[in-house]
Amino acid sequence: MSAFGAIVRRDVRVALRRLSEAANPLLFFVIVATLFPLALSPNADELREVGVGVLWVSTLLSSLLALEGLFRADADDGSLEQLMLSPVPISVTVVAKIAAHWLMTILPLIALVPVLALSYSMPLAALPTMIGALLLATPTLSVLTALGAALTVSLRRGGTIVGLLVLPLTAPLLIFGTRATDFGLHDEPAAGPLYLLAAFAAFALALGPLAIGAALRVGVE
Repeated sequence: MSAFGAIVRRDVRVALRRLSEAANPLLFFVIVATLFPLALSPNADELREVGVGVLWVSTLLSSLLALEGLFRADADDGSLEQLMLSPVPISVTVVAKIAAHWLMTILPLIALVPVLALSYSMPLAALPTMIGALLLATPTLSVLTALGAALTVSLRRGGTIVGLLVLPLTAPLLIFGTRATDFGLHDEPAAGPLYLLAAFAAFALALGPLAIGAALRVGVE
């Protein structure tokens, strides 16, 4: 656990030193989510129906903006190779870097969702379901993002390729996440989609680090 915590703290400190880069996904999310109400009808019912999809898609796209730097900086300065040669299992290193990425990129987005949801006239009663769905879906999203970044770590301009690799895989998260939020919006039980998102997260966190570690070994070599 000490090695895990050390890697997380290191990545968080590095992200804080590059605060302008870390803030890009957050700014993109705020801009996209606030522009849509200006372009849509002011009717509250229409805003609520559209707002669920807008907030989810904005979250998914915003999280992809930080993926290129997930392993690239460490690969460029040799830190990634040293981490892979250390006694710490590569899966522990991968999970720690995913955790740091989630803390610095995804968690601020989730924290802003309740504020931006009010611009879509969403009732407060629906927000806990939406936040819960995001908390369950975003670990899988972070694993998919890390997998795409690992597959293209040896490419200088791999951001576009990573987006093409990751976006199709996020479709189930988008479908079940918006479905759970829609259930919460209409005061219906949302346990089914939430259980599926939790199952996706457990599966991704169990097998994802192994696949990411293998992809990093190939990329570094």
